[in-house]
Amino acid sequence: MLISTERSTAAISAAEAHSAHNYHPLPVVITSAEGAWMTDVEGRRYLDLLAGYSALNFGHGNRRLIDAAKAQLERVTLTSRAFHHDRFAEFCTELAALCGKDMVLPMNTGAEAIETAVKTARKWGYRIKGVPDGKAKIVVADNNFHGRTTTIISFSTDPEARADYGPYTPGFEIVPYGDLAALSAAVDEHTVAVLLEPIQGEAGVLVPPAGYLAGVRRLTAERNVLFIADEIQSGLGRTGRTFACEHEDVVPDMYVLGKALGGGVVPVSAVVASSEVLGVFRPGEHGSTFGGNPLACAVALEVIAILRTGEYQERAAELGEHLHRELGLLVGEGAVDAVRGRGLWAGVDIAPSRGTGRDVSERLLERGVLVKDTHGSTIRIAPPLVISKEDLDWGLDQLRAVLAG
Repeated sequence: MLISTERSTAAISAAEAHSAHNYHPLPVVITSAEGAWMTDVEGRRYLDLLAGYSALNFGHGNRRLIDAAKAQLERVTLTSRAFHHDRFAEFCTELAALCGKDMVLPMNTGAEAIETAVKTARKWGYRIKGVPDGKAKIVVADNNFHGRTTTIISFSTDPEARADYGPYTPGFEIVPYGDLAALSAAVDEHTVAVLLEPIQGEAGVLVPPAGYLAGVRRLTAERNVLFIADEIQSGLGRTGRTFACEHEDVVPDMYVLGKALGGGVVPVSAVVASSEVLGVFRPGEHGSTFGGNPLACAVALEVIAILRTGEYQERAAELGEHLHRELGLLVGEGAVDAVRGRGLWAGVDIAPSRGTGRDVSERLLERGVLVKDTHGSTIRIAPPLVISKEDLDWGLDQLRAVLAG
């Protein structure tokens, strides 16, 4: 075990004693971070290859984002939606334009945004499509991860996320991910939406078969069903494009965004769609005290400005190609069973002979690299998009050494 010093041990023991055990963090206590590097309470540095599950796409302490937040902190941080504030209209206008849509409904967390998308789709189904009251159905994919609210885990197939939380919310049908025929069979006259991750992150960075997203887009358009793309992890530069859907030239009816939209500074999420879709809401029918607050809008506006340069998308594409080429060599050496992903995002299935995903994560921690396991045998690699090629190669060298040993 790497952590043996009194300061780190005390902090971890206190966390274990006084916080609910709903996470199993690695035994490291972070105190500061910059760019792609984090420092613990003992002054040891670690290369961050997780980036807060894509919340830190633009790196720790990004100067532009920190300066935007500081400037807004000096002015006003919260008004609630009871009043207008001077950053709200600009945020909604700029985010809608980035997505090629015309209306935004801001929230805070990804799960809140998914809940908002579900409510939007149902209300659209009743008011616009004409589905009988109480009959609306949303089709989702197995192995999905959209959040952990009671409604969202009702359509999860992950036992850890779902067990012991019933009774569950009805109105969802689960089909195999990537199976267009199964999806087509599930869509009926009461279906209001298909909700999918363009790439399934928590499941191990699963990329659907080529043509799948385009097929979903054709099917939903033909059947008058909304296509909702959960781009909370895959969006905003991670895969080498602004949105992962762009890899198949697909524009969904609704984007669900979060994580990187707040730049790792504040939680910001949003549902973005046409006025026909989001226009179904009337005052009092949905809301959030903190959704669209001035501080969130100021940071998110700077995120949008950063994305408009295309620099980070290009960087993710170029470094991602290098990442996947190097990881592919590990498959040939027998240390890794499979590698999946796109851009600076990879799921790596560790060969059983080399240990579990947790084992590998802990051994990498000892070498100064931070990753996280999922589903037993898989580790996810998703560094901040600001990472240098030299640092990325150093991290990959540590992975090779761990798997060789």
